[in-house]
Amino acid sequence: MKLQRMNRRALALGALAVSGALALTACGSDETGNPSGGSSNAAAQSNIKCDDASGQVLADGSSAQKNAVDAWVKQFSAACQVEINYKAGGSGAGVTAFTQGQVPWAGSDSALKPDEVAASKKICSGGQGINLPMVGGPIAVGYNVPGVDKLVLDSATIAKIFDSKITKWNDPAIAKLNPDAKLPNLKIQAFHRSDESGTTDNFTKYLIATAKKDFPYEGGKAWQAKGGQSAPQSSGVAAQVKQTAGAIGYFELSYAKDGIKTVAIDTGAAEPVEATVDNATKAIAEAKVVGTGKDLALKLNYATKADGAYPMVLVTYEIVCDKGNKAETLPAVKAFLRYAASEDGQKILAENDYAPMPEEIITKVRTTVESLS
Repeated sequence: MKLQRMNRRALALGALAVSGALALTACGSDETGNPSGGSSNAAAQSNIKCDDASGQVLADGSSAQKNAVDAWVKQFSAACQVEINYKAGGSGAGVTAFTQGQVPWAGSDSALKPDEVAASKKICSGGQGINLPMVGGPIAVGYNVPGVDKLVLDSATIAKIFDSKITKWNDPAIAKLNPDAKLPNLKIQAFHRSDESGTTDNFTKYLIATAKKDFPYEGGKAWQAKGGQSAPQSSGVAAQVKQTAGAIGYFELSYAKDGIKTVAIDTGAAEPVEATVDNATKAIAEAKVVGTGKDLALKLNYATKADGAYPMVLVTYEIVCDKGNKAETLPAVKAFLRYAASEDGQKILAENDYAPMPEEIITKVRTTVESLS
């Protein structure tokens, strides 16, 4: 009996090694050759329910959640041996790919618009596309100003910087908010997204909600303000900020790596608020579900002045058909979204500089995922 138990254990370990190798081949690895997540890998994988999931799933959309999806995929693929290929071409590209039936699910940092819902009915047989809030987090404003380690800005100043109305780092408006900083007489290089982006949409929604006089634009996924320079996707903007003296740009906190400093926001609260996961969660907790039926689109309170609530946040939605999903991809998509919404899946978010969804919201997401057909 002891020998049989040893043999069974050896077979199980061998299967795990094979599945882990398959996942790394499909999804990449960190510099050590191991999936991210450390010692939590085995526990997370053991709780993943694969059902009949198999094969390959193509998806596209929000680059904001790319690092989160990568972390999920490493765990999910190792447990279920399903290959998830997430292109992360931006929210606009993802929604277009979904409504054209090119992918079974997409990620978007903005909820579907009425015309996009109408378009989705053509590919969701008997149903429509719905928004499932799955990933949250702060939109960090990163900067590269030599000699300035801490920087505070308010919404009006941010709006003027990104609309080319403030062009030097020692401008009186910036100096007033940073009396102890040695601000250089350096040209501001403001970077925005070149592609249609939900990050841009949420960034400009914040400016419109809090500094409409200084940012007189309609907002949306495409950049509208004057001047500045552009770069593709969040990774591109972050790279430009890192390598350009005088640069400033906006991207998800998970992209603020390798020494990129981030702005604290003067919201009118007792103290300026830093861009952190916990501070973003405090702001997202004020969100209200405004979607109908199985749609869980949220309305965020960008103008919050609550202490410790970072207002410049976004929520990434996983967009999928409520009914009429393709039979060949439904099991894999459903299993993957179930894992992403699970306690383990949400825990991984915090480990990768994202904000988990508040419990009241994620509970509704879990129920909706189980009803997908």
